[in-house]
Amino acid sequence: MGIRTGRQFLDKLDSMTPHLVIDGEVVSRNLTEHPAFKELALTYAKLFDMQHDPKYQDALTYASPTSGNLVNASFLVPRSAEDLKKRRAATATWAEYSNGFLGRTGDYMNSALTALSTAKKFFEKADPKFGQRIEAYYEYARENDLLATHTLIPPQVNRSVSGSEQLGGQLTARIVEERDGGIVISGARMLATIAPIADELLVFPSTVLRGTPEDEPFSFAFAIQNDAPGLRYLCRTGLHNGGNKHDEPLASRFDEIDAVVVFDDVFVPAERVFMQGRPDLCNAWYQETGAGALMTHQVVTRTIAKSEFFLGLASEIAGTIGIDGFQHIQEDLAELIRYVELGKALVTASEALAAPSEDGVFLPHWETLNAARNWYPKASQRFPEIIRKFCASGLMALPGQADLEVARDDIEMYLQGKSLTGPERIRLFKLAYDASITGFSGRQALYEYFFFGDPVRMAGALVNSYDREPVRARIREFLARED
Repeated sequence: MGIRTGRQFLDKLDSMTPHLVIDGEVVSRNLTEHPAFKELALTYAKLFDMQHDPKYQDALTYASPTSGNLVNASFLVPRSAEDLKKRRAATATWAEYSNGFLGRTGDYMNSALTALSTAKKFFEKADPKFGQRIEAYYEYARENDLLATHTLIPPQVNRSVSGSEQLGGQLTARIVEERDGGIVISGARMLATIAPIADELLVFPSTVLRGTPEDEPFSFAFAIQNDAPGLRYLCRTGLHNGGNKHDEPLASRFDEIDAVVVFDDVFVPAERVFMQGRPDLCNAWYQETGAGALMTHQVVTRTIAKSEFFLGLASEIAGTIGIDGFQHIQEDLAELIRYVELGKALVTASEALAAPSEDGVFLPHWETLNAARNWYPKASQRFPEIIRKFCASGLMALPGQADLEVARDDIEMYLQGKSLTGPERIRLFKLAYDASITGFSGRQALYEYFFFGDPVRMAGALVNSYDREPVRARIREFLARED
């Protein structure tokens, strides 16, 4: 089939029957008409339609090596620097449409599947059948243009013990039965973003396992249909309050619902099980397969688009209310410029230093990407702060679109900007409002901050994995010099 249209995506969504709990309601049918999911589904449908638009098709697609059909470029196995640039161009195309606010577009998990499908040497450490299965699944996802979500960590019940110890091991998703035809999973995991509108759920390793026999039931990787029997999603309340695209320009389009995943004796067919019973390999899942590198390459590309959005928004606000000549404003604009250019430099450097893996996959330079993923979560916290500073109390003086019908003259007179009419300024500041002080903006800040996990643990992992011996040796050599 190859690339889907938006209509095909929506029709498939309406044909599925996931178990979704949201706001006291269980929803399983007609998701594209439900107010909690409709706008997000339509936004993702637009992404699918962009693949067919002549303006974007070359960037977003390539010819499948098996069928010859056009498929999404995020499935392209990179064999050269040019392939990495092709993948980046595709990610940037979708990211610029959403201004980086969609964190779970299909190219994210597609990137993981692409790397995993080629990691034959890694899977041979367990059993070649796992590699064969994930390669077949990758081709299935590629040829059917599937949208996948994934779930990461144990529920936050008792963080002082590992997931395998919580409630005696009965809480976290685990293998409770092995059958000839597959495995049975029971327990819970969090946090599946876009779960309500996904085709598939990927359950991959996340938290570090200790490697003890007790960890084996928690050591697995698999894929399951989003409406598999026994699979339930506990969804958070939406952050779009029902306003129009004038009053809630971001939340009305880009609120990606997050969910806790409950597995109630969910059967996973053997052909969809990609790892089982090897805590050591689950711990190495992202690093040794290259999945972490390709996923982070996608993330850094997306966050560049988000940085550019905030630079553009801050610049537009400053210009339209006449504060762009003030030095303290320019200092903040310079900070945003640095974030944009540093992001671009890091992703470009990761490609320039790319090298082939043992399996011949051209992977971007991990150390550079690792630095980027440690830097951006904290840097991005400044974005809404700068917008609030520029707008100040103007964010609290915002009539809605409906008020234009009854108070247009007052709005025109008293809420105009240096270079904007009153209604135009209101529209701009509504965007600033949604980007800086609403529930939607708060969730975005939290999402980016913890995207790859606890920043403190990430920093520790960066320090422990980075080869600092060469620079330490230089210090010792300098101290030994007598000239």
